[in-house]
Amino acid sequence: MLKHLKGIRFQFMRMELYIIYFSLLVISLIMFFTYSVLQPQWLTLQSIFLGLGLVVLIMTPVSLYVSFRKTKDLKERLQTFSVFLSTLSQGKYSARLLHYEKEDELDTIGSELNDLAKKLQDQVKSLQKLADEKSEYAQQAHLAATIEERQRLARDLHDAVSQQLFALSMMSQATVKLIDQKPEQAKGQVKEIADMALQAQNEMRALLLHLRPVHLTGEGLQAGLLSLIEELKKKCTLNFETDFDASVQVSQSKEEHLFRMIQEALSNILRHANAHKVVMKMKDHQDSIYIHISDDGEGFHSEEQLKNKTSYGLKTMKERCEEIGGTFRLKSKEGEGTYIDIRIPK
Repeated sequence: MLKHLKGIRFQFMRMELYIIYFSLLVISLIMFFTYSVLQPQWLTLQSIFLGLGLVVLIMTPVSLYVSFRKTKDLKERLQTFSVFLSTLSQGKYSARLLHYEKEDELDTIGSELNDLAKKLQDQVKSLQKLADEKSEYAQQAHLAATIEERQRLARDLHDAVSQQLFALSMMSQATVKLIDQKPEQAKGQVKEIADMALQAQNEMRALLLHLRPVHLTGEGLQAGLLSLIEELKKKCTLNFETDFDASVQVSQSKEEHLFRMIQEALSNILRHANAHKVVMKMKDHQDSIYIHISDDGEGFHSEEQLKNKTSYGLKTMKERCEEIGGTFRLKSKEGEGTYIDIRIPK
C-alpha cells in the first residue's frame, strides 16, 4: 500500500493539495490583514473562518478527484513504456509502441523508443548475417583443422586409454601367474583389472562424446538433439523429458550455435549436477525461438559461477547466445537444480 502511495499519480495529487493549501494560506493572510487594518463592516471573523472552512471541505475532495482522473492517462502511458522496455529486454525487438497523437513529451519519448527498437532489430539482423558468414568460414576452417584434431585425439588416446590398456595387459599377465600360487592375491588383482577396464571405458566414452561433429551434417537441429539424447540415454541413467515444436526452423549458423550451447549444458549436467531428470523444451514463438533446459541436480550459486574465471563453459554459452542476438538466462540454487532459458530472435 505504501509503495503505491509513492507513485507518480499520487505525487501529482499531493502537489494539487499543496497548491490549494498554499493558496488558502495566502488568501487567509489577505483576509486577516483586511480585517485588522481596513476593518470593513461586512468582514467578520466568523465569515473568514466559515469561508476558509468551506473552501477546504469543497476543494480538497474536488481536487483529489480531478487530479486522480487526469493522471489516469499518464499512469497508463508510463506503464506502457515499462512493459515495452521489459519486452525489449526479453529479446522481442519487433514490438512497437502505439502513438497517442497528442504530440506531447511522452509521445516524443514513445517515438524515440520505437526508433531504438528498430535499431536493435536491425543490429540483430546484422549480427545474424555476420554469424552466417562466420559459419561459412568455420566450415572451411573445419577442413583445415582436421589433421590437427586427429593429432590431438591420437595424443589423448595415447595418454589416457592406451596407457590404461597397457597397464591392464601387464596386470592380467601377472594375475595369470598368481592364480595357482596365490589365488587370494590374484582375486584382488582381478578386481583392480575390472576397475581399470571400467575407467578406460569411461575415458573412451568421453572421447567419443567430444567427437560429435560441430556441424549437424544436414540432419537439422531437432533431429541432431534427439540423436544426442538417444546416445546419452545409452551411456547414462538420466531420464529425459523433451517437448519440441515441429515448426521450429532456424538458419544453419543458428542451428550450430544452439546445438553447441545445448551440448555444453548437457555436458555440465552429466559432469557436475548429479541429476536424475532433465527437461528440455524448444518452442516457436511469434518472433523468436525459446529453449528451456532444467535438471533436478545439486545446483550451485549461478552468479558466482558466471563471475568465476574458470567457468569457461557457462561463459561460452552466454557469448554464443549473444553472438546471434539472443538472451541467455541462468538460474540455479544449491539443492534446487539448474534452469537455463535461451531466446533467439528469428
